[in-house]
Amino acid sequence: MISKRDAPQWVKDSGRAATRSIGRLTTELRMLPDFLMVGTQRGGTTSLFRSLAEHPAVAQPIFHKGVHYFDVNYRRGRRWYQGHFPTRAAARRRAAAVGDRPLAFESAGYYMHHPLAPERIAADLPGVKLLVLLRDPVERAFSAHKHELARGFETEPFERALELEPSRLAGEVEKIRADGTYLSHSHRHHSYVDRGRYADQLEVLFGLFGRERVLVLFAEDFFAEPETHYDRIIEFLSLPRWRPATFERHNARPSSPMPESVRTRLTDHFEPYDTRLIGLLGEVPAWRR
Repeated sequence: MISKRDAPQWVKDSGRAATRSIGRLTTELRMLPDFLMVGTQRGGTTSLFRSLAEHPAVAQPIFHKGVHYFDVNYRRGRRWYQGHFPTRAAARRRAAAVGDRPLAFESAGYYMHHPLAPERIAADLPGVKLLVLLRDPVERAFSAHKHELARGFETEPFERALELEPSRLAGEVEKIRADGTYLSHSHRHHSYVDRGRYADQLEVLFGLFGRERVLVLFAEDFFAEPETHYDRIIEFLSLPRWRPATFERHNARPSSPMPESVRTRLTDHFEPYDTRLIGLLGEVPAWRR
């Protein structure tokens, strides 16, 4: 039997279209997220998503890791969004294995970075909890560039893309804030350095949701000791204690190493942002230890 993940693309597209149509007709029966994974892109979120989705009391979106409602699909409306999630009855049947109320979630690495997404989440999902998985911003930038190259959203080599980033992003945040339907290609796909300024983004999240509703973890720590940090997440979400059989790493992209001169320059650039991050979190991030 072919899994959804291995199915041909036309099968996936057809299934998603049918699911969205049915979902809109049965919105009232469906769940809304109790927690969200909001970032960061290329930070190990796929691996964490899949391990959380295995929990019997956790319900994931149908056909999607991330619905991208609060960043690029907000104009579609709440019924469209809710139609992506399973029915409450189906989630309760699955959660019966651990005897607990099911929680729904999704993951979108752009939510934390998008200028309007955190405000939209706070307004539409009162009480929601947020998971943030951060990665060394230097390695994240390099990985993001490889990712965008592979997807066809980038054509320039890494060093040239870094040089172009300020001009590519100039005025884009202002355009997004002025027109909530505006989709900025460069802000989404070419923010290699800007996405790694984590302190700026976390200050927004803490201000909107409170420190107690945002759990921040480091990808390096999660992959080194997945059981310990998985248990910490489960406790944060008040879920029954449970672990998947294995913890796997997904979406790693092998490539040539980053030039040391570029690594040094980026490490120096992020130092003041990492210093602010230490002040916000009260701990040194994994990549600065």
